[in-house]
Amino acid sequence: MADHCTVCHRCEKPCPVDIDFGDVSIKMRNFLREQGKKKFNAGTTAGMWFLNAKDPATIKFLRTTMIGWGYKAQNIAHTLAKRFGLLKDKKRPPATVGRAEIKAQVIHFINRPMPKKMQSKTSRAMLGIEDDHMIPVIRNPKKVTEESEAVFYFPGCGSERLFSNVGLATQAMLYEVGAITVLPPGYLCCGYPQTSAGNHDKGQEITADNRVLFHRVANTLNYLDIKTVIVSCGTCMDQLQKYEFEKIFPGCRLLDIHEYLMEKDVKLKGITGTRYMYHDPCHTPMKTYKPLEVTNALMGTDVALNDRCCGESGTFAAARPDIATQVKFRKQEELESGMAKMGLTVGAPEQEVKILTSCPSCLQGLARYGEDTGITADYIVVEMAKHILGENWLQEYVDKVNNGGIEKVLL
Repeated sequence: MADHCTVCHRCEKPCPVDIDFGDVSIKMRNFLREQGKKKFNAGTTAGMWFLNAKDPATIKFLRTTMIGWGYKAQNIAHTLAKRFGLLKDKKRPPATVGRAEIKAQVIHFINRPMPKKMQSKTSRAMLGIEDDHMIPVIRNPKKVTEESEAVFYFPGCGSERLFSNVGLATQAMLYEVGAITVLPPGYLCCGYPQTSAGNHDKGQEITADNRVLFHRVANTLNYLDIKTVIVSCGTCMDQLQKYEFEKIFPGCRLLDIHEYLMEKDVKLKGITGTRYMYHDPCHTPMKTYKPLEVTNALMGTDVALNDRCCGESGTFAAARPDIATQVKFRKQEELESGMAKMGLTVGAPEQEVKILTSCPSCLQGLARYGEDTGITADYIVVEMAKHILGENWLQEYVDKVNNGGIEKVLL
């Protein structure tokens, strides 16, 4: 039962007795672990290795093998399986009760290709700020004044280790609006993936260690008067709400990067040639304002909401691909319905269609529908960086910051 839950928490609202089965599932997984009854799962274990690692060399090795080689191998397997007609379950997958056979799990895992265009390095590696004894402070010398606002940006694993362009786009837009951006020292995970996978003890340990570290950061940089903590990931937002940041940076607030940019009146104008949809993550990072209103304001146009879970759900798609395929089947129906409402052809749309999101795991999940639907997946802040800062924004930002834009403060 616990395996079938994506921890989206959507069942709580219609429940007549207010039971959140997402929380129940997490407790079930933790109970099974404590009783020694939780079965080994290679997908979950590999994901936890990657998320728990803090050493830069270890992260580089795991990223090269799991993300670099692993994604390429999955894409090759997908191409071969498609050629030999093994992907029929993608159209209407069977329901599951117990565990599927290994052969079936493999077919479900390769039925949709992993993202092909991944950055070669993490965002920290590109900026040379992997030393966990240094607090990176990024500022634009041309825009920062004594009145400039200081923000603390917690990128999380998805925006820093997996899709490093998301973390860099967030930094680049903060750099553009003249904010002083403080990053945590070294690679950190928020602790949510560990907790939701059933390892409550590890999640609590990470949370406690991070809170102690952030108090040290606050004491070291007390002259900056940080009033806003920025995130670019919904699960990080959910976990960081338990950190009691108001005790770390007195008077501060937690805000998603997109909400922050909307407050700064940053928006796109006159976008033509591309149609947009928005996928609101199950763990939406936008808690202060309504997500669709934020998206419409930033994009400068009406963006249609495309509902339903993407089916990736952190390590869910790797741990139980047979269940994930069922979720993805319903999401693909929703994507095709969304395109039909826009009067576009599924698979070969008359113009470019993008589905935007604000969650790294959803970005990966949505990218896997591109082959069937012709829809490209991207992050809102990355799309904004492309239009406001130019197509070469990433390399230009890295060059500018590495040329006098980073101050490294000894912790």
